[in-house]
Amino acid sequence: MSHLADSISRKNFDSQYPYFVVDLHNIRLGLASDGFHPFENMSNSYSVWPVVLILYNFPPWRCMKNPYFIMSILIPGPKVLGNYIDVYLQLLIDELKEL
Repeated sequence: MSHLADSISRKNFDSQYPYFVVDLHNIRLGLASDGFHPFENMSNSYSVWPVVLILYNFPPWRCMKNPYFIMSILIPGPKVLGNYIDVYLQLLIDELKEL
């Protein structure tokens, strides 16, 4: 799969909600997150978690370029988030629903 448009789940979504595909104002977003240790010391428990939104409305050669990534949240903390990342993501989800 080179682009989200090639996936089976997107084709299923498009067939279930044809009105979403027709309206060009609708935005398709992908969300990605991964934590890292900024001080290159794995024994240090401090971590940073960037949460990035990717616009999939663009063609494949454009949507994965740096100018089209949206840094939505940067979660710093003294501990690894683990299962508690949903607390931070809930605010983002609420804002995206309002959008």
